[in-house]
Amino acid sequence: MPVAVEFAESPAKSLRVGPGFSLASVDPSATPGYSGAKADGKSLLAAQDARLTELQEKLFAEGKFGSNKRLLLILQAMDTAGKGGIVGHVVGAMDPQGVQLKAFKAPTDEEKSHDFLWRVEKEAPAAGMVGVFDRSHYEDVLIHRVHGWADAEELERRYAAINDFESRLVQQGTTIVKVMLNISQNEQKKRLLARLDDPSKHWKYSRGDLVERAFWDDYMDAYNTAFEKTSTDIAPWHVVPANKKWYARIAVQQLLLDALEGLSLEWPKADFDVATERALVEQS
Repeated sequence: MPVAVEFAESPAKSLRVGPGFSLASVDPSATPGYSGAKADGKSLLAAQDARLTELQEKLFAEGKFGSNKRLLLILQAMDTAGKGGIVGHVVGAMDPQGVQLKAFKAPTDEEKSHDFLWRVEKEAPAAGMVGVFDRSHYEDVLIHRVHGWADAEELERRYAAINDFESRLVQQGTTIVKVMLNISQNEQKKRLLARLDDPSKHWKYSRGDLVERAFWDDYMDAYNTAFEKTSTDIAPWHVVPANKKWYARIAVQQLLLDALEGLSLEWPKADFDVATERALVEQS
């Protein structure tokens, strides 16, 4: 079996949003830090699954023995960018009992009666868990900015509230990985047409996708502003080129691996005498 081609530079560095970042400067078809081809990327994804699973199990085990460590993956993107693929092909390698997945849809009437973070705070991962937000609290500054549903003062309040919320999560032991899957407008059109050409994908299609597509440039501006206001040292944004699905998957997988490895996870020590227990099992 050929050796999987690894990243020359960690996506945690090459894809991180820094000062002066411009979304327009990112090529959605690029593969930053990775020199391999599609076949190499697929091999790497499979080769890293076992490591990702082991680290997640260690996190889960530590949580059972009093550790506060936890991880939250936030996925944001335009429609068809591949959030579901990340959940299925990357997060799907993990043990489901250690994963808290929440897909945020349009808020209900009850949720609208509270501040925008009310429904989000309830879904933050517990100790030992990997939380995944498929869309998130960022919808409340993106779509509201694009459609003018919130004025400038309210948007500034929300950016500040988000930073405060994420700071509190970090203080509680949460490592936050924020990802924007960046596809081109032309690639989105191809994927929408592909859904219409495949009867098994018709259920994924929504006319509403076309409504939001008409505001593409406004969304790109809204993302740029969100990055500027909320990409912090403790919770930085990472923009992942996503025209190539295989690259987006290995990039997010590596971001998760780097985050988990940074937690210095260990298997909990037995709180019983192993030899004694082994003898009892032998005698049973």
